[in-house]
Amino acid sequence: MMLLLLALLAGDVRPHGLFNDHMVLQRDRPVPVWGTADAGAKVEVVIAGKRASATAGKDGRWKLVLDPLPAGGPHELRIGERTLRNVMVGEVWLCSGQSNMGWSVRLSADPEKEIAAAKHPRLRLFTVPKTIADAPRTDVEGAWQACDPTTVVQFSAVAYHFGRNVMESQNVAVGLIHSSVGATRAQAWVSREALATVPNFQPNTVEQTPLHSLWNGMIAPLAPFGIRGVIWYQGEGNIGSPFVYRDLFQTLIRSWREAWGQGDFPFLYVQLANHLARRDPSHESYWAYLRDSQTAALSVPRTAMAVTIDIGDEADIHPKNKREVGRRLALAAEAVAYGRSIVYSGPFFESARLEGGRVRVTFKHADGLQSRGPLKGFAIAGSDRRFVWADAAIEGATVVVSSPDVPRPSHVRYGWADNPEATLYNGAGLPAVPFRTDVR
Repeated sequence: MMLLLLALLAGDVRPHGLFNDHMVLQRDRPVPVWGTADAGAKVEVVIAGKRASATAGKDGRWKLVLDPLPAGGPHELRIGERTLRNVMVGEVWLCSGQSNMGWSVRLSADPEKEIAAAKHPRLRLFTVPKTIADAPRTDVEGAWQACDPTTVVQFSAVAYHFGRNVMESQNVAVGLIHSSVGATRAQAWVSREALATVPNFQPNTVEQTPLHSLWNGMIAPLAPFGIRGVIWYQGEGNIGSPFVYRDLFQTLIRSWREAWGQGDFPFLYVQLANHLARRDPSHESYWAYLRDSQTAALSVPRTAMAVTIDIGDEADIHPKNKREVGRRLALAAEAVAYGRSIVYSGPFFESARLEGGRVRVTFKHADGLQSRGPLKGFAIAGSDRRFVWADAAIEGATVVVSSPDVPRPSHVRYGWADNPEATLYNGAGLPAVPFRTDVR
């Protein structure tokens, strides 16, 4: 009988692949821990005086939830007979998207300088292997690594700069789970059930990656690991269908939150940067429409958008300045996730009022409204919607736009192009969000 009891207690306990040495657990929240074991085996988990137990079901799966832990460490985390070492408690963020999220520190601006300075033992990195799956997976492979010049080289530059900023501002350990694949469309990152609810969505006959496949292989197996929130950089793959992206992206956000079951965690994302050759304002820009669909996602609670309309590259879809992208995402985290009263957005369109032959545009987040160089990026049109570049001038927290070619203006746009020359900022140095008033 004693031997049987010991066997049940041992039970070949195997924790989920996210649980290993050097990991970070989310502070101040219940901590889910799960894995597999022999059917009927009892599993006990202990860390920092907290303990909980569970019994593996007939399918060998077990799950338990530890009480919230304060930031700190290093700790030992005992899962059955296994002891995980150098475990920290702090902030955990999931970092996902396509190639601009995956773009490594080595390939970004000032790589030698950034790599040499990346000595941050409290910043922990985990990269999910590229996995395309026909059905939702339940586990992942990989290992947590402390950030140093050898481990950061191939890691996501946006995630690294974001995590470093959060670590410094919050003064806690930060864990980054990087799960991205280049040249992918948003629909590959959405579950089958959620995708079925997207209005007007029609699968492309030539998907780069199959529907649901990255959700199945690289997101589903991560839930419900305790996280503070998500940062997301994607959209280039959906340029061909910018209007469908509006509902698709918002569905993605809601479905990820439902899968985690941890409430409306912050979902912070990057609006696509300026790219391609500059054209006259009459050109229809799918890049502009896609950005507009991204802006629309701000209607979803606890979201924020990092605008990058000023740091793109005409010739390269992968702009190199990932440091600033990470910084702007971290500003959003300070406000949305950590409740600080700071300026985290550039000027945001609020209203437009006709004043004879001029249009006065009012903005939110407009303290210290300014231009870097001549004020450019505004276009104006009459009822015929034939847009021309406009003269623009800052007046307090507003911008007045006009053009001798449009004596009776009806509509105004800003930054509405593939690669606009957009120069409007607020006093915090954040660029204005592109907008248009001619919504059909």
